[in-house]
Amino acid sequence: MTIPLLSYAPSSQNQRVPGYEVPNEETPWRYSLEDAVDQSDIDALIWAAYRQVFSEHVVLKSTRQPHLESQLTNRAISVRDFIRGLAKSETFRRLVVETNSNYRLVEIALKRLLGRAPYNKQEELAWSIRIATDGWQKFVDTLVDSDEYTQNFGDNTVPYQRRRYKDRPFNLVTPRYGDYWRDKLENSRYKWGDIRNFLEMARSVKVTPLQFKPVSTANVQIPDTTRRDRPTVPVSINPTATFPLR
Repeated sequence: MTIPLLSYAPSSQNQRVPGYEVPNEETPWRYSLEDAVDQSDIDALIWAAYRQVFSEHVVLKSTRQPHLESQLTNRAISVRDFIRGLAKSETFRRLVVETNSNYRLVEIALKRLLGRAPYNKQEELAWSIRIATDGWQKFVDTLVDSDEYTQNFGDNTVPYQRRRYKDRPFNLVTPRYGDYWRDKLENSRYKWGDIRNFLEMARSVKVTPLQFKPVSTANVQIPDTTRRDRPTVPVSINPTATFPLR
């Protein structure tokens, strides 16, 4: 039996309020398949989709999905299905799903698939229970097929951060995994990755002061380096010499 989604009250966020700001360089660019007229436009749309879903500024070869790209290029699938395929790919599962808790997965999914942050902790809790119950694959289908996704992006627009008015872009503040997974990786590769372990290491280091040995120069003979084979030539200086004025 599927556990129903817990009720939560959506908080008022900027993407839920009509905006009156003047568009500028902070306004997110919309990539739509309807506006693609040549292959370069489709390539830019595919790159924007990878950046949105994987939060990578460079499309890595390991994250590419050639089968999905080919289908989108031939317009056999919609942008919605392309986003769905990227979020449900094995690469995304290995890099994101397996390295984060369900609470953080809710935050990442809402930001990258719906273009907004979670309303509150109640929404994170409600969706995290659905992930634990139904799994990641069905959770992705629920978000991508939701009315909120349809109303904001439709079938042919790449999701983007809606109303980027105050905070920085999501892909700059939400890395692929959290601090706890980073610390786990550092501790496995480098024993002193944690600050407490580093202080323990610093205290365990034995520092031996350098002992300076005095040196006596009493018995050191300094050789005579004066040259006696060349006679001294006196230098003549005329203090009354004058120079013509120009």
